[in-house]
Amino acid sequence: MALSFENLKLHTTPERFYVEACDDGVEDVLSIDRVSTEVTLTVKKDIPPSAITRPIYGILGTIRLVAGMYLIVITRRKKVGDLLQHSIWKASDFDIISYKKTMLHLTDMQLQDNKTFLAMISHVLSVDGFYYSNSYDLTHTLQRLANTSPEFQEMSLLERADQRFVWNGHLLREFSAQPEIQKFAIPVIHGFIAIHSCSINGKNFDWFLISRRSCFRAGVRYYVRGIDSEGHAANFVETEQIIHYMGNKASFVQTRGSIPFFWSQRPNLKYKPKPQINKAVNHMDGFQRHFDSQIISYGKQVVLNLVNQKGSEKPLEQAFAQMVSSLGNGMVRYLAFDFHKECSKMRWDRLQILVKQVAETQDDFGYFLVDAEGRVVMQQDGIFRSNCMDCLDRTNVIQSLLARRSLQIQLQRLGVLHVGQNIEEQVQFEKVYKNAWADNANACAKQYAGTGALKTDFTRTGKRTQWGLVMDGWNSLIRYYKNNFSDGFRQDSIDLFLGNYSVEEGYSTSPLNVQADWKFLALPIIMVVAFSMCIICLLMAGDTWTETLAYVLFWGFASIGTGAIILFNGKDFVDTPKLVQKEKMD
Repeated sequence: MALSFENLKLHTTPERFYVEACDDGVEDVLSIDRVSTEVTLTVKKDIPPSAITRPIYGILGTIRLVAGMYLIVITRRKKVGDLLQHSIWKASDFDIISYKKTMLHLTDMQLQDNKTFLAMISHVLSVDGFYYSNSYDLTHTLQRLANTSPEFQEMSLLERADQRFVWNGHLLREFSAQPEIQKFAIPVIHGFIAIHSCSINGKNFDWFLISRRSCFRAGVRYYVRGIDSEGHAANFVETEQIIHYMGNKASFVQTRGSIPFFWSQRPNLKYKPKPQINKAVNHMDGFQRHFDSQIISYGKQVVLNLVNQKGSEKPLEQAFAQMVSSLGNGMVRYLAFDFHKECSKMRWDRLQILVKQVAETQDDFGYFLVDAEGRVVMQQDGIFRSNCMDCLDRTNVIQSLLARRSLQIQLQRLGVLHVGQNIEEQVQFEKVYKNAWADNANACAKQYAGTGALKTDFTRTGKRTQWGLVMDGWNSLIRYYKNNFSDGFRQDSIDLFLGNYSVEEGYSTSPLNVQADWKFLALPIIMVVAFSMCIICLLMAGDTWTETLAYVLFWGFASIGTGAIILFNGKDFVDTPKLVQKEKMD
């Protein structure tokens, strides 16, 4: 039975929104007063015949902007597949509907701000990766769901959800306060889901990959690093791999998250801004809170720190190692692996050094297994917590290797793989497996860094390629631009969506009315002129006098541009967030 209504119709009148549940045998209708904003239950006969009607696929929630309240609904969806006989959907289009019938009550400034806030909400919704189910709890792992009470199973999806992964939790706050209307609410996760029906040796099984991004300390690459005072890590993602064969279900869970102490890496036009460790705070309080919560959720922790052990990343590695040592908790083990050093000169086979190094620990941790009779055969007793600087590219490569090793063991135990067979030899399945993990990498990277992942050529093919290096360079260039010139808006959008910033209806002073420094406005001109000189130089090459003049002009303007950046400080040119106070960002 569905734990939330699946088939809905939205009826709109000037006074109310009516959301009608159209599931079999259901008569419930949700009534939303567009003036008082009161939300109540009513019946179908109360829906006026004059109402404008259209189908919708779920209520994402409500939010207050300058003009007043808005209702956000899912208007288009795509079926990803069936997970253990439950339909899984990706929400692909949304509508943001104003309670107000007119905007005449707004000043010009308020009207412009309201448009900007709407653009922010639309931006978040445009980022691919919102998933939901009307009958399955996507916020929990198989192991967590198996260790629950019968009362838990009867709760609504909203009430029982793991709040770390409910991205529309703020939007559904009114629904959370009224249990009688919660079946109209759909908790939505953000991340990635792949569902594949596979066959090895003529034996059919289902293979799933689910990544759940945490909405705590969520944000974009350079504006959200480290942890907050509660121990929530930036870019924290729980990734679960599931197989279903002949009624048997197996699950292997890993996590990733930013290095869990207080540090920052603010954009300043440099390709890689230098990370800064906050020297004015007690790191151990937040550090301990982080690992205390991780141990409660997952058991033993093996930290795989993949950052460089030289250069600007070295102090972070040293500090992380020192803090784990100071923590003195036998449940937390630290292992540093300099990914770039070990795999330099295309020696990607050396990743097996790390896999073999943790193999015994991985065997001890095990995986979660339920047999066809529903009996829990095995629990996963520990977890690998991987990180690099962004917890994207290097991290995803390592996670895919550890997941493959676990899958090898599971498929052998269930009799899908014969003795002596390896997954790598199963060509068709290997293609599915590698592409899904590469797609997972791209999804997580786009959501955090704004572009697809790097190093996905290795994940897809098992080897590094020259074309892969070219694509990495292109993605790095796009990341550079977005991180410096558009991430302030992206960060504000996420903070508004998640409720880290709340809009006051009809305010008099705009939080968005921050005048851009003339130096910020001058930078694009400098860049255009320098680029133009470069083109002139190329076009005029071959004529000694004109070539010399072109070089003089080009290097002259390039020097002016470089001097301007040095003189004014790169931070003056960067697009910074406007909505959340500095202490929330540090």
